[in-house]
Amino acid sequence: MENLKKFLGVILLLLGVACLIVYKYALPVNALLISGIALELAGILAYIFINKKLG
Repeated sequence: MENLKKFLGVILLLLGVACLIVYKYALPVNALLISGIALELAGILAYIFINKKLG
């Protein structure tokens, strides 16, 4: 479980990228764009704060 917590930021970043890819090629809806950007921002912040506490 501790190992999964370490990679939470990267997982959120990849989910954000997936949302942006779906927005670009399949379904251009603003909700996907907003959720992709929010996931990217949350992933970056989670990566910074979690790795600062663990490492």
